[in-house]
Amino acid sequence: MPHPLAPVRLGLIGAGRIGTSHARVIAERVPGAVLAAVADARPGAAAELAEGYGATAYDDPQALIDDPGVDAVVITASSTAHADLIVAVAGAGKPVFCEKPASMTLAEMDRALAAVDAAGVTLQVGFNRRFDAGFAAAHAAVERGDLGQVQLMRSLTRDPGLANPAAVPPWTVFTQTLIHDFDALLWLNPGASPVEVYATADALVAPDFKEQGLLDTAVVVITFDNGARAVAEASFSAAYGYDVRAEVFGSAGMVTVGDGARSSLRTFTAQGAAYDTARGDVELMIDAYTGEFVELVASVREGRPPVVTGRDARRALAVALACVDSVKAHAPVAVTEAGLGA
Repeated sequence: MPHPLAPVRLGLIGAGRIGTSHARVIAERVPGAVLAAVADARPGAAAELAEGYGATAYDDPQALIDDPGVDAVVITASSTAHADLIVAVAGAGKPVFCEKPASMTLAEMDRALAAVDAAGVTLQVGFNRRFDAGFAAAHAAVERGDLGQVQLMRSLTRDPGLANPAAVPPWTVFTQTLIHDFDALLWLNPGASPVEVYATADALVAPDFKEQGLLDTAVVVITFDNGARAVAEASFSAAYGYDVRAEVFGSAGMVTVGDGARSSLRTFTAQGAAYDTARGDVELMIDAYTGEFVELVASVREGRPPVVTGRDARRALAVALACVDSVKAHAPVAVTEAGLGA
């Protein structure tokens, strides 16, 4: 653990799109954090990103993990590598931040959690909506009991498009996109557990890629053990921008959050009313991404678990994988306690 007054030196594994964004957030927006190192197995990728921040570059992620000048590690590599990297970082005795999904299977997730527990280190997972001011206020309203008994919920993610449909892995709509919504719904219905999902999905945006397993439009109904019902939906063709929203309806009221707006500015002219929308996740959620790393630094300095953990990631993944089973079966699928974990 670094000295309480010393900067927390973060190492970043993965210099792709989200890794590049996280590097800028860490270096420019998070007090008490330093981007100390960047690693990427692609030749030259780490050096290119690290150069702008005076960070050390590695082509081997293990070299970054072993670097004594790195206090904690941020994983933004390919999702299929997440579990192995969590295990490796835990083996070095360092706290871990991992982008979602933290693994692709429950068995992988359990292996990662076991490694973290055995090493006595912390694992924070990148569910950024928990750090969005509007979502956080909605959660607080539910926890205070302002809405009474939660009855109906809704969460959606609509992405502006598919740059390269051929590069999108099968079931991404559940495991990469809607997994944010699943975590948000679990968080916004505290104390309750999902018991059943019914998912339907199709290829409406890029139908030519359906046979490769790309489903780009999905709707999920989740039943919770407290009686609440939730609907989650996703699309990869929001022509108007990046759209993330949620709604919680209860016996005493309702909260809604999100509209994709860049700011609160609304323009009213003879042509009608208009407002600018964000065109990507980084633009819309930049403050939430910042909040994630502020929390990471605080948890490392204070030696405490972060507010969103690997077990939260496991619960959301269990819902996502149940959705895959539901689509295959064309039927509702139970989310078992074994799937949800302890």
